[in-house]
Amino acid sequence: MNIAFVYIAEAYQVYHGAAIALELARRPGVQVTSFYNEPETVHHLERVRAAWGAPAGDYRRLHRSPLTRGLQRLRRLGMFKDNVLRDNRRTLDGFDAIFAVENTVAAVRRLGVRRPRLIYSPHGFGDRARGFIPRIATFDFVLVAGRKTEARMLREGLIRPGDYALTGSVKLETGEKLRDADPVRLSGSGPTVLYNPHKEPKLTSWYRFVEPLLAGFAAEPARNLIVAPHVKLFRRRTPEYRARWEARSTANVLVDTGSDRAVDTSYVAAADIYVGDVSSQVYEFLATPRPCVFLNAHGIDWRDDPSFAHWHLGDVVDDPARLMETIRAAPRRHHLYAERQAALAAASLGDHRDAAARAADAIMGFLARG
Repeated sequence: MNIAFVYIAEAYQVYHGAAIALELARRPGVQVTSFYNEPETVHHLERVRAAWGAPAGDYRRLHRSPLTRGLQRLRRLGMFKDNVLRDNRRTLDGFDAIFAVENTVAAVRRLGVRRPRLIYSPHGFGDRARGFIPRIATFDFVLVAGRKTEARMLREGLIRPGDYALTGSVKLETGEKLRDADPVRLSGSGPTVLYNPHKEPKLTSWYRFVEPLLAGFAAEPARNLIVAPHVKLFRRRTPEYRARWEARSTANVLVDTGSDRAVDTSYVAAADIYVGDVSSQVYEFLATPRPCVFLNAHGIDWRDDPSFAHWHLGDVVDDPARLMETIRAAPRRHHLYAERQAALAAASLGDHRDAAARAADAIMGFLARG
């Protein structure tokens, strides 16, 4: 059984899938090949492999035609995923199965890849509609972390009974194996706040709230702040631009534009309070319910919108002038949200203990059906 794990997008997605590949590779008669688009992916694959104590893996960079390579050099324009998949369709068509954590890999069917069965595991547990788009139905088998995703995908016809499995969060399991290697240390004796803004232009709180937040923590040095945006916010920025932001770190403030700790759950484990907007990382934080504050930077009418269900798990701030007082009040007000947090986090994340092995078992069972 030859299975291709295809990492067509950014390297951070490795943490949602690599452990499953390692568990599958332990099975007799299974050969796993990990294909990647972004060169940094190998570093992250190796981090997970070392944490699992697994033997060396078979990593291959996806072939890129001269046209694709030329387009990718224009980094600000994107990764040209369709082009890369088209360049590799003959190779991928030789596998028994293709596993992906990015639903754009469904395009291989449109591009002529017919033989392998397609397996998908979402790289997030959020509420936004973009996580539930029609092309997910193209996959033959889907792994979902928790009951929340299962119910919505069934309701919207994206998965079919018998052709999906509940696995729990593989990323949380992976993060627990990794995070103790380099603990976060800041000087403040008070609580640590994680600020995790998304990159989506019409939803992100970054441009309106980051400066008031930095000023607030400069004035309150007993409190610690970790500024760790979604890695795509800085992905296409120059090293000089990133360095300028990271230079704004102080004794009680850490600004991280994309290190290993920004993608492996280290910060959600280190923080006492979560501040953010629409990132699904909030559910990783709420694996242990704790205070949350959500930032509505664009005047969104969110209360009855299912894409913002997580904003019912903490106070919502519209005005930067109220930001620090809301953060200070969050621990006192946590009792208002704790029960709801626990329920929605459990429905989103499932049981992450042995999640990778559970996912591998489900995949083997599906492939054995012939």
